[in-house]
Amino acid sequence: MFHIVTADEAIGLIRDGDRIGINSFLALSNPETLHDALTRKVRKGAGPRHLKLFCAAGFGAWDASRFAEPYVAAGAVDEVVAGHFGSMPEVTRLAAEGGIEAYNLPLGVLSHAIRAAAAGQVGLLSEVGLNLFVDPRVGTPALNSVSERELVSLVTVAGREYLFYEAPKLDVAFIKGTTVDPNGNITFEKEYLTVDALALAQAVKANGGKVVVQVDRVSHMFSRPRNVIVPGILVDAVVVDERREERERVGLGDYNPTLSGDIHVPASHMDYYMGRLTAAGRMSGRSGGDRSAEIIGERAARELAPGQIVNIGIGIPEMAGTYASKLGILKDIVTTVEAGGIGGLPAPGGAFGATIGADMIIDMASQFDYYDGGGLDICFLGGLEADRHGNVNAHRLRDKFIGIGGFANITNRTKIIVFCLTFTAKGLAAEWEAAPGYADEAGAAGGAGYAGGTGGTRKVLIRSEGRIPKFRDKIGAISFSAKNALQKGQRVLYITERCVFELTPGGLRLAEVYGGIDRRTQIDPFLNFPV
Repeated sequence: MFHIVTADEAIGLIRDGDRIGINSFLALSNPETLHDALTRKVRKGAGPRHLKLFCAAGFGAWDASRFAEPYVAAGAVDEVVAGHFGSMPEVTRLAAEGGIEAYNLPLGVLSHAIRAAAAGQVGLLSEVGLNLFVDPRVGTPALNSVSERELVSLVTVAGREYLFYEAPKLDVAFIKGTTVDPNGNITFEKEYLTVDALALAQAVKANGGKVVVQVDRVSHMFSRPRNVIVPGILVDAVVVDERREERERVGLGDYNPTLSGDIHVPASHMDYYMGRLTAAGRMSGRSGGDRSAEIIGERAARELAPGQIVNIGIGIPEMAGTYASKLGILKDIVTTVEAGGIGGLPAPGGAFGATIGADMIIDMASQFDYYDGGGLDICFLGGLEADRHGNVNAHRLRDKFIGIGGFANITNRTKIIVFCLTFTAKGLAAEWEAAPGYADEAGAAGGAGYAGGTGGTRKVLIRSEGRIPKFRDKIGAISFSAKNALQKGQRVLYITERCVFELTPGGLRLAEVYGGIDRRTQIDPFLNFPV
């Protein structure tokens, strides 16, 4: 039987050593009132201690003062398992220092592991991760030497190799919804995502634990059955924070109805609403006069073709979505985001995970079912570095832990993979120079799907060169396996601000050099392998 309680009373349900499952996608759908109450109790020295946090995505907003970061920094947490780490500065700092155990696994795998736990299973089999850093033959999901748990093993079933991932045993669920009805049923009508709220609640109850839900309001009306996301039979405590409707949500300004679905946004209006959306956190696009992201995004968008089902990642790849809208392509494709949105356009920056004008928002695990089953035609993802063979590192650079996120699941069976990354880093500044006869970025047409490459339309000028080459003979970790892609017949492109590479059986091949770029002085000197 559920009870409506204060946040402090709800935190009293947590015991020393509990593993808390957090239902959030970075800053989205994150129950901040519950985190704040736990921080207050920890700072008073009243415990709980030795907590373990499990979150399929991640629970940060690139802000050390928000969500779980303060009580992690205060020493209340011993272990974190998550898909994303880049948005959690205190967690990543402690992981780098060896102050906590930390494990990074593919987001889709962790989402499916929650569902396995809900069914009372000990784990799940997946081909996602084979020949990547989580494969015991290649590396480890552990982020430091104090993280000694073995969460992944290699097995053979019916003559095929799989990775076996351990399902979590969760003691407490932290969930954010919108409304609780008289039976304790939770609806999410003002949330931008459901993430895996139902499966998480089921997993916790299967382990005999407690489900705590933060909501904005109490309703005396019974919910329409189809609108209920978490049924009251799974809920132990409800914390009502009526101020949430008056406060900023995840730094996005006031509640945004285009992200929850209260306003549906047609493709013709997408530029307008994208322009109005002010997102917290890092944004792609111009920085200090550098237009590399825009150059890459425009070229990447020209790989789109009518009828494609698309995934667009965070960072530079966001610009592919922006230019799909500018070029008039958006109306002919269907975009998706791993957090659950189908249709519309993925929101940028700190709002990543939400969708502007989605047709449907489903549970994250269901979205990854579709991805793992090969539903995507094309994806646009970033990368930290790539090697001569075409392998990509997108999750870890020395002691910088970004996290694999949905990267491994998304690239596993997608037909066309487009990596969007700069050719060099640290100091790069590039810009466009309009070529004679070039109409406008919103009026061009032609290419793989829609237009010729950037090299055929505009000249690219490198105003200052980056100090660090991103295409190397060897890379620090493997997030994407070129060997896997070649075996599956996937088409793979690596689009930069000055050229395009493609994957071949012999490794990377230089497929295109943009106008204005001199291969002899601006490409070859930064490569220590032939292309």
